[in-house]
Amino acid sequence: MAEMDTSGGGHKKGPGVKKGKKLSTRVDLTPMVDLGFLLITFFIFTTTMSQATAFKLFLPKDADKPEDQNKAKESGALTIMLGKDNNVFYYEGILDNSNASSKFKSSNFGNGESGIRNIILQKKLRTPDNDFVVVIKPTSECNYKNVVDILDEMAINVVKKYALVDISDVEDQLVKITEAAGGSGK
Repeated sequence: MAEMDTSGGGHKKGPGVKKGKKLSTRVDLTPMVDLGFLLITFFIFTTTMSQATAFKLFLPKDADKPEDQNKAKESGALTIMLGKDNNVFYYEGILDNSNASSKFKSSNFGNGESGIRNIILQKKLRTPDNDFVVVIKPTSECNYKNVVDILDEMAINVVKKYALVDISDVEDQLVKITEAAGGSGK
């Protein structure tokens, strides 16, 4: 621990001057290092590690017959497709060749009038609660952040029914054509 060094370490200055001995102290820090490591290991073992955060998705049960599956009304369906560079495309109801140019529209993740949040809210206001369903279809060029952002929009807008579905080839081609034309499907 602590020791006293009593070996005469003092020097006399001048003839006949007698000074007292200087005693030097030396502190041994080895036990302090041991105590530090014991405290570090104690705090490491008693600390709870951060838990991984994940989305809670409640998936419907598979039906044996296709006709037993949940069906969405055409009037209550909003389909959102996620493209590259934060582009969002959407249409209401069913998209076919005759109405593709008028129903297929583009948007973004902004909060403005043309933002996807406003579009979801407007559709939700026009549709009865039991009929409203959002179908989310990410393209192969969309990034993970956009998928998380659209799932956040579902939580913010309190959308109770939504589904994450693979995009069809026709919709994917329509998204690519619209993006190539400058992203304005309106």
